[in-house]
Amino acid sequence: MQKPFETSVLNQQNAASGKPPTVFTAAVDVLLLNDESALTDLRLVRQVPDKRYVYRGHWQGQQVYAKFFIGKNNAYYASRDLTGVQHLMQAGITTPPLLFQGQTQDKQAEVLVFVAIEHAKNAEEVWRGSNVKQRFELAQRLVRTLAQHHQAGLIQTDLYFKNFLIQEENVYTLDGDGIRRLSRVFQKRQTLRNLATLFSKMDVLNDGWIPVLYQHYCQQLNAVYTIADEAAVQTQTRKIRSRMAGAYADKKVFRSCTDVRVSKLFDSFLAVSRDFDMSSVTPQLLDSALVDKKANLKNGNTCTIAKALIADRQVVIKRYNIKNAWHGLNRAFRVSRAALSWANAHRLMISDIATPKPLALLEERFGCLRRRAYFLSEYIEAPDAIQFFSQPAPPEDKEKVACNIATLFHRLYLFGYSHGDFKATNIKIVNLAPVLIDLDGMQAHRHGCYSDWWFQRKHIKDLKRLMKNWEHDVEITRLLKQALRSEYASQDINKADNILIRAGIA
Repeated sequence: MQKPFETSVLNQQNAASGKPPTVFTAAVDVLLLNDESALTDLRLVRQVPDKRYVYRGHWQGQQVYAKFFIGKNNAYYASRDLTGVQHLMQAGITTPPLLFQGQTQDKQAEVLVFVAIEHAKNAEEVWRGSNVKQRFELAQRLVRTLAQHHQAGLIQTDLYFKNFLIQEENVYTLDGDGIRRLSRVFQKRQTLRNLATLFSKMDVLNDGWIPVLYQHYCQQLNAVYTIADEAAVQTQTRKIRSRMAGAYADKKVFRSCTDVRVSKLFDSFLAVSRDFDMSSVTPQLLDSALVDKKANLKNGNTCTIAKALIADRQVVIKRYNIKNAWHGLNRAFRVSRAALSWANAHRLMISDIATPKPLALLEERFGCLRRRAYFLSEYIEAPDAIQFFSQPAPPEDKEKVACNIATLFHRLYLFGYSHGDFKATNIKIVNLAPVLIDLDGMQAHRHGCYSDWWFQRKHIKDLKRLMKNWEHDVEITRLLKQALRSEYASQDINKADNILIRAGIA
């Protein structure tokens, strides 16, 4: 039996007008439109609850995608999407043909119906399934498409790889809602920022491609290439990437959104991943799991950790304790360490750095005053780095893990993240790849002269703490130093900042 998705706004509107409630479910057999035609065999593809639903289905014998706009100002948003699509078509930019624009028969939703492009994947899927050479070629194609937008006086304000569809040699631009006309002033600043936004969606390890891709962009527009503009694009790319990660991790996941459900009460704050059921979980239930000696992983003054089975999933519960009245007063007005773990787990995920999936954040509160807090994450059955390197394993596996740990540090450096506690027990090894845990001390550093200097000190401290784990193991120390030198040399990081020399590694 399919469960209906959230449609409370639409149902309230229907109830007020005396019409039966329209419920958007994961599957809809038939949905009538206001021209008497019907959409059939609809399957939900994407949703913004109470605002927009996208389905794949059939219409007049064709495979189609149908967008439904509901709730407050639905006509405005449908019109904005339609206008963007019309701008693309008028400019001759490839986009899925529009087949229908109207309403559902009960007039409760605005509808746009587009041709479903067969044998195509969005650029994000293609990127994830490609090798380095294929990724570079895809980046070039997307740069050419963006140059087309700018040549036509258009700009995509919601620039994500998933808003481009790849079909053999064709690149389709999706989502008319984000298409705007370039302003008449500061056009160069707009277009360079838009290009930097595209680059920010690439893997941070591929930022070395930016000079070549920027030259390619200039060639498409017959524009003058300058080193100053290229440097500005690179700087803007880093800033946008940092800002986007912060907006998601520090703000979005603390309110109800596509990924998270949030409930705020006088005595509690709860944020839960939408694919995790916390409906029957209470602080008392979590506390009972934490006192189970068999499941207990750590029992300290400031935090207690245990493994438990919740909603048929193995999870790790981490409770941040209040030691005494003074400690409680000190923590009452500050962001809880559980909230920091919640934010940083999402920050790593959006940055494509492996960490256990965050499942829930629960804070006990008295109004605005914070008390105990709980952080729940996915449990991973895997050895930590100390255990992995100490167990019998083929030499090539140990070398691979060392290289992957070096790549993890390289990513953290490029993103400007410091962990703060790189004990080997905080690195789990899953399929020869490192998975980072214990994130309440992690920091995201801004770019700037003083900030960069401070971050480098933090990063060097992380490197030193990593190497301290094997200070008496000559072989593992050699493997890690070799891997770090090779990885950091790939973008001349050590040459520019002397990071590894200052960490005593080079």
